[in-house]
Amino acid sequence: MRRTFFGTVTGLAFAVLNLQAVHADEFVVSDIEVEGLQRVSAGTVFSAFPVGIGEAVDEALLADAIKTLFRSGLFTDIEASRDEGVLILTVKERPSISSIDIEGNKNIETSMLRDALSNAGMDEGQVFRRATLERLELEILRSYVSQGRYNARVKATATELPRNRVAIKLDINEGDVAAIQHINIVGNAAFSDDELLGLFELRTSGFWASLTSKDKYARERLSGDLEKLRSYYLDRGYIDFTVESSQVSISPDKKDVFIAIAINEGPQYTISDVQLRGNLIVDEQELRDLIRIEAGDTFSRARMVSTSELISRRLGTEGYAFANVNAIPETRDDHTATVTFYLEPGKRAYVRRVNFRGNVSTRDDVLRQEMTQMEGGVASTDRIEFSKTRLERLGFFKSVDVQTQPVPGTDDLVDVNYTVEEQPTGSLSASIGFSQTSGVILGANISENNFFGSGKRVSIGANVSDSVKSANFSYLNPYYTVDGVSRGFSVFARETDFEAQDISSYLLDEYGGRLTFGYPIDNITRLNFGTGYTLSKVKTGQFTAQEVEDFIADEGNSFNNYFLFGSWRRSTLNRGVLPTQGFSHSLSADVAVPGSDLTYYKLSHRTDFYQPLNTNHSWVLRARTEIGYGDGYGDRDVMPFYEHYFAGGYGSVRGFEANSLGPRATNSEFDLSEPDPFGGNLLTEGSLELIFPTPFAGDSRSMRTAFFLDAGQVFDSDRGFDPAVEEIRASVGVGFQWITAVGPLAFSLAKPLNKKSGDRAQVFQFSLGQSF
Repeated sequence: MRRTFFGTVTGLAFAVLNLQAVHADEFVVSDIEVEGLQRVSAGTVFSAFPVGIGEAVDEALLADAIKTLFRSGLFTDIEASRDEGVLILTVKERPSISSIDIEGNKNIETSMLRDALSNAGMDEGQVFRRATLERLELEILRSYVSQGRYNARVKATATELPRNRVAIKLDINEGDVAAIQHINIVGNAAFSDDELLGLFELRTSGFWASLTSKDKYARERLSGDLEKLRSYYLDRGYIDFTVESSQVSISPDKKDVFIAIAINEGPQYTISDVQLRGNLIVDEQELRDLIRIEAGDTFSRARMVSTSELISRRLGTEGYAFANVNAIPETRDDHTATVTFYLEPGKRAYVRRVNFRGNVSTRDDVLRQEMTQMEGGVASTDRIEFSKTRLERLGFFKSVDVQTQPVPGTDDLVDVNYTVEEQPTGSLSASIGFSQTSGVILGANISENNFFGSGKRVSIGANVSDSVKSANFSYLNPYYTVDGVSRGFSVFARETDFEAQDISSYLLDEYGGRLTFGYPIDNITRLNFGTGYTLSKVKTGQFTAQEVEDFIADEGNSFNNYFLFGSWRRSTLNRGVLPTQGFSHSLSADVAVPGSDLTYYKLSHRTDFYQPLNTNHSWVLRARTEIGYGDGYGDRDVMPFYEHYFAGGYGSVRGFEANSLGPRATNSEFDLSEPDPFGGNLLTEGSLELIFPTPFAGDSRSMRTAFFLDAGQVFDSDRGFDPAVEEIRASVGVGFQWITAVGPLAFSLAKPLNKKSGDRAQVFQFSLGQSF
């Protein structure tokens, strides 16, 4: 016979237990039965119910057990009864969510709202809890308020469906964004309202502010602006400056925002003395040379912090990786302050391990070759950072990050962890393509600067086009010895029809090879030298220039030349590809030595300079120059015409056709066409670029966009050398560079500034596979 042992537990607001005891005596549970289950398994109930078969229970113990089961959140009602020794639990499950519909949202994506619901357990098929839904209403509303939509409304409804289910619907009225109508600063005397408000990211409503959403209030933006205001005063001597209050009020229609900021400037302080205290492990005078503030200066927190960082870095160079430098200003009534730098070097740290992460293709030993910070050595911040720079200069990686982490359980050991992100370093292709200078191209090429992750540079290829037929192979080992001596060689065969390239009509066949060695003078300077041989054969075309015919008549058409060459390069560029900071200078000489059929030389000087204009290097100023000169020596008074310099085209003076600038050939008496470019023995080129973030592209390390001004020309001293300034050609435009999986891609749109009669302009130019 079933007897009601006690009443019902319901959870409309609180778990309330209403006991109606018929038998309050203790009894032993011989079995437990659960009635009313639909989705929840009996095993789930038994695991949540803290009473088991065979236990002796009384009224109080059962009351606590049912409260525990109710806290599982699975049921809206639990009723207990007893049939002899059998405990019967009759439950009513919470409804399940059948569907969730969201309407009216535009500024917060539906997927984001659904993710928020899912994270809170409000997903289709889950148990429905009204309290959770109400809490989510408030959270969604707060999200809209943070966007400045103070009149937003969110209404959630739950409609009951058959079989104990509910359908949830969120009706959202996003409302309008409230605009800032006024920002009032009270208490400023040293600086005007306009000067201080100019620091703020927030702006009062206006055309440009509305367009950029800077007139939309956000608590985070205001906090950032107040910190800028505080820094502005502290950097100008106002040590006691405080923001006493910041109040934000909203108009009754919740469309306008008014901000009031009350400040206390305090007096302006000058520095009376600068002191160093603590363990001065470095000579005091050397440390004082790092101090960026001195007696008589207006106090500046920025310069004080900068000095602390410089001193910390100097201590880090000595191996004190965890040095602590605290700068404390002490003010006086006469509005002066003494700044004291307290140095706590701590223990000297040593490197236990240097670890590399992210290098999937590149072998660890290739990266270790670039390390100036060695395992087991004193941990030097300079060597750690310079090792990072050397990795970036390889050009193998899109990004390189370094972290110095203490070894757990020690106070003098660190691990240095370099994390790299690899990028394409070459190309592998069999292609049919087109070039603006060579026409249709059929080719197969492998070009890899990091061959199978070994750090070696290998290139092999064969190409056939309208103007060039070529085959080549080159190899370079940057670490032929552990000291950084490099060795490389190359062989090539090339047949060129210059008439097809719109250059003076002749054909040139060249076969040869070179052997090169490189030697590091220091960490940023390198010397390269080598020897080579070239067999050159010149053939006349349909309408060969008079200069070519005269040369062949005097010298012949086949030449065996032996070369010695050398170069000097000094580079502080921060990356091997698409750098943003540093400079590069190089000098090179190429000499056809006595014993060659032709004796001549070519000299060149190149510079490349990058100056970042902001801290994250997204805006950069670049300057590039190149000067080349060649001439004959011994019994030769000119260098061969086929070694002439040419200008124009991508990588030279954009906006003019490739190789189109400079002196023109003298046509034969049968050729009535416009004379073709002939080149010259003096090259002058220069370029200025303003590099800026590429629109709609978040990755600035693999692509860049720039406004440019190019200028340059080719002259020939054999024709009356007169490098007049008015002969220099110039152009302006915009260029784009991108490191793709198939090789470097670049194109430009340019407009010549001083095009003259006979010049060949070309607005759009591109390059694929050519190094930047």
